Amino acid sequence: MRSSLRKIVESYKEGASLAEACAPPAAWYTDPRIFELEQRTVFCRSWQTVGRVDQVRERGQYITAEITGEPILVVRGGDNVLRGFFNVCRHKGAAIMTEREGRTQNLRCPYHGWTYSLEGELKGTPDFAGVRNFDPSANGLIPCQTALWQNWLFVKVETHGPSLERFLGADLTGRIHKSGIENLHWLERRSYTLNCNWKVFVDNYLDGGYHVPHLHRGLNSVLDYSQYTIETGERFCLQSSPIVNDRGDSDTAAVRRGDRALYFWIYPNFMINSYEGAMDTNLVIPRGIDRTEVIFDFYFETISEHAREQNLASIAVSERIQAEDVAICESVKRGLASRAYKPGRLSVRREAGEHLFHKLLYADLKAGME
Repeated sequence: MRSSLRKIVESYKEGASLAEACAPPAAWYTDPRIFELEQRTVFCRSWQTVGRVDQVRERGQYITAEITGEPILVVRGGDNVLRGFFNVCRHKGAAIMTEREGRTQNLRCPYHGWTYSLEGELKGTPDFAGVRNFDPSANGLIPCQTALWQNWLFVKVETHGPSLERFLGADLTGRIHKSGIENLHWLERRSYTLNCNWKVFVDNYLDGGYHVPHLHRGLNSVLDYSQYTIETGERFCLQSSPIVNDRGDSDTAAVRRGDRALYFWIYPNFMINSYEGAMDTNLVIPRGIDRTEVIFDFYFETISEHAREQNLASIAVSERIQAEDVAICESVKRGLASRAYKPGRLSVRREAGEHLFHKLLYADLKAGME
């Protein structure tokens, strides 16, 4: 007989210090009920990254996205204001804008031609004469919360909860400003599918470099592992290491420059990896209980044709590291399903970020059952 959902959630020892803590139970990674609860209480209630500000700089530019199955549309209005809406026509529910991004003069549903202004007001309803007690002004697009941070657009599906500024916290913003990411330009996007639960990937990211010497030999050759640091805030973790690129793997050293590597994680599923002159972001999207999409966006200080070879070499190093992570995450997924698995202990020196992640998850899962 399966344990009750409440029992599974509360089997995690939320009050344990890092020195006493264990990883969450395997059911957090394998039970579909936990996955369904996360959709409602982790992803719908948190601020989710949906795109970049440079995609919607001009009036009429828009992007579309999906958060836990909810279709989202962000558009810059004729009044130059950015607004977020559910990408759902008020007539029959079809998606209004079907491209990933673009520019338009109005928002027109492809199903029956209902048309909305860039500000979300219903403006056109073909062949609707004779319909009684219908108020177009009450049938505009349903808004959702939208906010900007650095170069990213964030959306929150549910209306209650903290503002984006409060959600992220001043400490994170201050640290990001020091990284110099405002001087970088987006180059391209790549996507990877992993056959594991999304939390396996996040756990791997947050282990304080614990796996780097064993799994990422090339990356490890340019990092000073002994000086790797881990800082945690309310909803973020910053992992950092000095770079020593005068040794080790030449391909990695050629594209991982500067004094320090900075690895930011923002709860629950957004990462920013910053080096001198280069950055990539990782958006971790649950596609099922044991299937995860990770979207990488790559940024560089110079994106001219002259710099293309160097930039592609940097992406190639990232892809090699990602392939190593995919293999180990899928191995962990298989182990979590084994009868032999019991939650392991955490390293005090290395795994403070994971501990924070698990505590935040517990709080959201617990709140979702109340």
